[in-house]
Amino acid sequence: MSVRVRFAPSPTGYLHVGGLRTALYNYLFAKKHGGVFILRIEDTDRNRFVDGALESLIRSLENLGLHHDEGPYLDGDTIVERGDHGPYIQSKRLDMYRHYADELLANGHAYHCFCTSERLEKLRADQTALKQAPRYDKQCLSLSKDEVKRRIEAGEPYVIRLDVAFERGEIVFHDLVRGQVKIHAKDIDDQVLMKSDGFPTYHLANVVDDHLMEISHVIRGEEWLPSTPKHILLYEAFGWEQPEFAHLPLLLNPDKSKLSKRQGDVAVEDYLRKGYLKEALINFVALLGWNPGQGSTQEVFSLEELTFAFDINHVHKAGAVFDLRKLDWLDRKSTRLNSSHEWISRMPSSA
Repeated sequence: MSVRVRFAPSPTGYLHVGGLRTALYNYLFAKKHGGVFILRIEDTDRNRFVDGALESLIRSLENLGLHHDEGPYLDGDTIVERGDHGPYIQSKRLDMYRHYADELLANGHAYHCFCTSERLEKLRADQTALKQAPRYDKQCLSLSKDEVKRRIEAGEPYVIRLDVAFERGEIVFHDLVRGQVKIHAKDIDDQVLMKSDGFPTYHLANVVDDHLMEISHVIRGEEWLPSTPKHILLYEAFGWEQPEFAHLPLLLNPDKSKLSKRQGDVAVEDYLRKGYLKEALINFVALLGWNPGQGSTQEVFSLEELTFAFDINHVHKAGAVFDLRKLDWLDRKSTRLNSSHEWISRMPSSA
């Protein structure tokens, strides 16, 4: 099987160090296996879109040496796309998402929902009061085709939801980091696939794009692990083969809380502006949740050496502590290697 992976950030202002780690692991996995590393931009949440963020993201990845094989590039100040599976910017793919949402409606795997935000808020409040997990109650699933048509023609706003059948039972998949994962269909909500503004949610766009771009391995953060069963249900509804999944551990502050800007810088650009070497940053994020394996005594790696050493099976399950002292040490080490001309891109003799 040919390896095709993607880094799919949202253009929301800066490249988070967690995003850099995800990009790096995807890059290393692709290069290790002679595969393709794709940059895809997930910009369908227009409320979070930040002007100039896409350009900044592309520059940061290029400056760090993580050159992608397909996706958007900068030609001067102009964004151009290269590759046979584009567009690579989701806001340019809206007709595709509508087509596949209509397919799910036609085959009975999805339905129109006209519930107002007020009703949904009351439903959540009532369920919370009863100590139940908040979830949609499928009220609109029973609407007749004539009723749906009448309400659409009347201009009522609606969303499109996936119909999760409880009788589907357990959803089981193998995660390359976490092993076997199980979740029962009764614990999955009827997720929204298309919003009332005509834009897809992450769930639909993600699955459609990964299928059409022939993604073989989805390597992403642990926060997306609960969404994976939903995505598997979508792959099944479409009759598509699903990719392999790998969910990376959370990045943690020294107090073991989730890494956040409240406790320090989290933007890659901030560290580069402070003068940290790109080699130090690459090594630092590489070791946040991964190790080169038993017997390795090497302390600092070139990007080529990381590519040779990287093994997805050595990614940890537990959260990785973001320790600035380690970054400072790596920066000093990298500076000495640069100044003495010892920093060379060498490959082990067995390569």
